[in-house]
Amino acid sequence: MILTSLSRRGIVFLAAGGSAVLLAAGLIFQAFGYAPCDLCIVQRWPHVAAVAIGVVALLWRPADWLIWLGALAAATTGAVGVFHTGVERKWWPGPDTCTSGPIGGVSTQDLMAQILSAPLVRCDQPAFEVFGISMATMNAVASFALVAIWVWSLRRV
Repeated sequence: MILTSLSRRGIVFLAAGGSAVLLAAGLIFQAFGYAPCDLCIVQRWPHVAAVAIGVVALLWRPADWLIWLGALAAATTGAVGVFHTGVERKWWPGPDTCTSGPIGGVSTQDLMAQILSAPLVRCDQPAFEVFGISMATMNAVASFALVAIWVWSLRRV
């Protein structure tokens, strides 16, 4: 079986590549008109970190501490995905930033023009669902699977 014969580098590539695929999927959905909310953007940054950590681990040596950092990055985006899912399901409130931004130094007319022209992307409304499962939930599940892959690589020398 191919998976059992993977080296530590191969498994790290799989984990970092998984984050790269999730990032690409988010960008593709965005290109098709599904604008991300603030929490969607927050979920992307740990994937960026996981990809960068994976590149460093592959270029240098996949040391244990780098692998733990990759697992932490994947766990972080998974945790944000769980939080985002809770916001979507109305289990808890989301951040105020999902619908507002800084308004200091803006006139009333300019502020009204910004409000009327800005697309409203709310964190508590899933942009896309498959069988009732939102992208935030899919990201959380996939991210925790990536944590397992990062940790699995520790078993290889």
